[in-house]
Amino acid sequence: MTIVVDGGKFAAVAPSAESTPVRGARVVDLDGRYVIPGLVDSHQHIATPPDRAAAEAVLRRLVYSGVTVIRSMADDLRQVGDLARATLVGEIAGPDIVYAALMAGPEFFVDPRTIAVSQGEVPGAVPWMQAITPETDLPQAVAMARGTGARAIKLYADLSAETVAAIVAEAHRQGVHVWAHTAVFPAMPHDVVSAGVDVVSHVGMFVYAGSAHRPTGYAAKKPIDDAEREGALDPQIESLVREMSRRGTILDATANLYRRRDEAGERDDARPSEAAFAARLVRHAHQAGIEISTGTDYETDPGEPFPALYQELEFLVKECGLTPGEVLRSATLVGARAAGAGDSRGSIEVGKIADFAVLAEDPLADLANLRSIEMTVKRGRCYHRNDWTAGS
Repeated sequence: MTIVVDGGKFAAVAPSAESTPVRGARVVDLDGRYVIPGLVDSHQHIATPPDRAAAEAVLRRLVYSGVTVIRSMADDLRQVGDLARATLVGEIAGPDIVYAALMAGPEFFVDPRTIAVSQGEVPGAVPWMQAITPETDLPQAVAMARGTGARAIKLYADLSAETVAAIVAEAHRQGVHVWAHTAVFPAMPHDVVSAGVDVVSHVGMFVYAGSAHRPTGYAAKKPIDDAEREGALDPQIESLVREMSRRGTILDATANLYRRRDEAGERDDARPSEAAFAARLVRHAHQAGIEISTGTDYETDPGEPFPALYQELEFLVKECGLTPGEVLRSATLVGARAAGAGDSRGSIEVGKIADFAVLAEDPLADLANLRSIEMTVKRGRCYHRNDWTAGS
């Protein structure tokens, strides 16, 4: 195949025998290589708390590993906005950043993370971290979030079903996507999905759809009985999965996060105690036709050569039963759709933004072959893997 890139977009994609050389073009010989669309990590936090040097190091490793888009899922948008500008124009190396402004109930804003990302201001009273009450002027609140450059609203905690539905309706009216935790207490999974959110995060929270425990708020959560995790899928979980499939709700599963928590010996009431439970839910969701995006919600240590996204993709194959091809689709086209950019990214098509990765080995044979990456192209700009070193 021959790929022609012009002005940061795909100008032609065709068998080489049918392609006409473009006069004056720079020619890169990829004979024997494999090309995939740019990867998407649909769940990143790069400024909680803000640390510019650390964020730039994470972004640099991501783009040199084939990641061309990330979703920043609620951070200090004062820093994220500038990072997004800098990666967009090529001032620093990194994927494009699509980011969300967070909304939650007032009770949530004692959380230390909200304080960390609102330093110098009042948590809950800034455009990127807004406390929502029944008296909130939602058109104004959504407009304020839009003013930060956010492409989406993230719903996190302490919101009723009625408030979730009202936020979703107003956000969609203003052309803003809505991303949410699967449960935002007291709103439960069915409430969140029925409200019409575009993407839900954390497959382990499906357990609340069938649990007798219905927290009245974020602080009222308590551990779910292991029997509810270990038993057969509850009819209420089945109902939730069917509704997500019917609506086309994307699942940002963060599946490998549960394995990491198991290894660390961590257990809490918002996530299952075993990665096996998460894997079973992902398999069930996939079989039901739910589109799964590939988010991480953590990063590997700075000295590691590759990002957490590779671990997520391999978990989806090894533990959840997806094929390498299905996982690559999740990490590219579905990820682009989760970021609200499916019309312009996620596949190698004429007219789309020129994002792709060049590999020495076939990823369809083994996803571990992602580690054979030689070059990333983002918006037509080349990032050669040999130019990156760990910790740089």
